[in-house]
Parts: sequence; structure tokens; C-alpha cells
Amino acid sequence: MNGLLRIALKLLLNDKGKFATLVIGITFSVFLMMQMTSMFSGILYQSAANIVNVGARMWVMDPAVRTPQNSIPMPNYVLDAVRSIPGVKFAVPFYVGAGLVKLNDGTYQSATIIGLDDASLFGRPTIISGNILDIYRNNAFIMVKDANYAKLGSPKIGTSFEINDHRAVVVALAHTPVSGLFGLPTLYTTYNRATQDLPSTRYLISYILVQPKSTRDIAAIEQQVKQLGYLALTDRQFITRNDRFYEFQTGMGTSILIMTLISFLVGLSIAGETFYMFVLDNLEHFGALKAIGAKSGELIQMIVFQSLVVGFLGFGFGVLLSSTMIAISKVEIANYAAMVTYENLFLALIMVLIISAFSSYIGIRKVIRIDPFDVFRG
Repeated sequence: MNGLLRIALKLLLNDKGKFATLVIGITFSVFLMMQMTSMFSGILYQSAANIVNVGARMWVMDPAVRTPQNSIPMPNYVLDAVRSIPGVKFAVPFYVGAGLVKLNDGTYQSATIIGLDDASLFGRPTIISGNILDIYRNNAFIMVKDANYAKLGSPKIGTSFEINDHRAVVVALAHTPVSGLFGLPTLYTTYNRATQDLPSTRYLISYILVQPKSTRDIAAIEQQVKQLGYLALTDRQFITRNDRFYEFQTGMGTSILIMTLISFLVGLSIAGETFYMFVLDNLEHFGALKAIGAKSGELIQMIVFQSLVVGFLGFGFGVLLSSTMIAISKVEIANYAAMVTYENLFLALIMVLIISAFSSYIGIRKVIRIDPFDVFRG
């Protein structure tokens, strides 16, 4: 059988034009699929930036909350009730809001303001310059140095500006694992300062961050919080809830799905048509092999082998091209939201295998019907 596979490979490489067309068609299809799905994965990942950056094991929230950006404030008694639940190691308030920053040149820039628990500073970012304890100074804010840092004029320690008509001073610079999705700079301060300086509703607590004593206590905590009329989710559950919102309750998921299917159909049509023409051009070779004793099963294996060679080459080149494009874009565009995940690669591989199977099927139908005498007679 190795000899037949070598013959199949030589037949494939001998027609350089169709071989290149097959590989380029699948490469282009994989490139488009990877770009679409990677962009969507990056958007989902950045939309959950607060969940990832804070690192809390559990989040307590209003049941109507779907994403970390759209919090619904809760009354203070919920915090006391959660702290009293058996299995809770500690629970702290957490504030997420929007502030309007007035820069020294008179321009305005919206920013995300995060208020950390005054006592523990749980969920604080990694400090890269300055001292975390300076957050307790008057009007103190910590600036996150990420892709949106320059939108506030790239402030240094000691830079001052106004947030909602209140003086703010940058006392430290910090780093977070994930930048926000919507291109807003992020500032950290204490919970009390955030709730006092920013416009707020009657209730102030955006979320309650909970650290359970052990994993076994999570289910009981969720049940107790549910009895209070609120929702307790682990960090993974909250990320999943956020993902489902963007996938099914916005037009984003549908748009990405349609573009991915179009990319798949492009590859399917190009590969199917080109492979069919390749089989027609080499029909006499398959007929000759059949005349000298090659079985139909062996010819089918040759067709499948040729299709898989083209499919995997196209898959490899497509992934390489897409990954290179994403890497360059991330360097050139600070807020570019795209990331290659195992799920993206697996989805693209499955679609390439479907394209290869379809191409093989078209070729197999023609080859197994060959009558060697007709070939030689022609």
C-alpha cells in the first residue's frame, strides 16, 4: 500500500497548478475562519476583564446581571447576610462604575472606576510603580498602565486631574492581566472614596466578592444567597454567563457565526471543484491502476490520502498566516481583541476535515465507476 500512496502523492504534486489551487483555497478558508473565531474569543476574553483581573472565587450579584460591566447595586444588608453564611471565609464589597475625567488641557475622557474594600484591598492590581498603601492618601487613585493608558495623557505618579468635579491624584501605576473591551482607561481607588465621589443610586455595592473556606462550601453558599433573592456565581460561572450574553443576546455571535460559515463554504466549493477537476485529469492513471489489479478500496485510500495531504497543508498554512496576522496586529494596534485558542484550532480542524471528506467523496464517486477498458479504449 505504501507504493500506491507514493503514486498518489506523485500524481498530486505532478499537477502543480491544481495542487497550489487546492492548498491556497483551503488556506484562505482556514485563515478567514481563524480570524473570525479568534476575534470573537478575544472579545469575550476582554469583556470578562474585571472577573479575570480581580481573581475572586465567587461573586454575589443581582439576578438580572448578565455582564460584569452592567452591575445592579445591592443594599448593605446583603453584605452582612453573606458574611454570616457558614462556609464563607470572608466577603468584601466591590464597586464598578464610570467616571468622567477632566484632563489638565481641558479635554474629557470616560474611565472605569473600581473601588476596592478599604480594609483588605482585595482584588487589587499588581503595582509596577509606587506603593499600594498610598491609595489611602487623600484623593488617591491607582492608574492601570494598559492599552488605554495614553487616553489619560500617560499620567505619571503625582499627576492630578478631576473626576466628576473631584480632585484625583495618581499615586501608583499598576498592571492587570487583561485590558477592558470598550477602550476605557481604568482607575482603582478605595470603596469609600469611589462611592462618595461618584454619582450613585440609593444602593452602592456593585458586587460582593466572596472567598469560600473550601470548594465543598460553594454549593451551600449559592443556595443561601439564592434564599436572599440574589445570585452567587463562581468566577468560571460568571465568565460563562458573560459569554452566553454576547453569544446569544447580541448580534455579535450571530454575525461571527455567519462569517465563519461563509469562510467554510468558500473553502468547500474551491476544494471540491478543484479536486474533481484533478480526478478527471488523472482518470486514466486510476484506470490503469485498476486494470493491473488495484482494488476499489485501495483507490479510495489513494483519494482520501491526497485529500488529507492537501487539507492538512492548507490547515497549517492558514493557522500560520492567521497567527502571524494576529501577532502583528497586537503589536501595531493596542486594543486589538483577538486570541488563538484550542477551541478555535479544533473548530478549524473539524471544518478542514469536512472539506477533505467532501472532496474525497466527489473524487471517489468518479474513480470507483471507472471501467479500465473504457480508459484504454479512449
